[in-house]
Amino acid sequence: MTLVRWITEMGMGVDVHGGDYTKAAERAVSDALRHSSLNFFAAAGKRREDMHVEVVVAVADPEAVDRARIAAQVPYGTVTVTPTAGGLDVPSDTGEDRMVIANAAVLVSFPA
Repeated sequence: MTLVRWITEMGMGVDVHGGDYTKAAERAVSDALRHSSLNFFAAAGKRREDMHVEVVVAVADPEAVDRARIAAQVPYGTVTVTPTAGGLDVPSDTGEDRMVIANAAVLVSFPA
């Protein structure tokens, strides 16, 4: 099946204490989704259920991301989550804690 991308949204999320990559990624996805309101479905003859949503999240430790928790942030469509290397870890001045910053791209495609 050929997919055509219709939407690209970006977001950033932070877990200020605790170093939780999934929490930071959830916040990045939430940030991206809060900046969009998709009102074209009827005009384009599309349905929300037809969406293919790829969520790419970048954090320093991609293996630490819970893909199911990230996918649960997306309310419609068929969702895939791809953690990748990126983001930023900022250690505290004592080194006992760290701030985790995640970036997310939410890519929405429809069958051609």
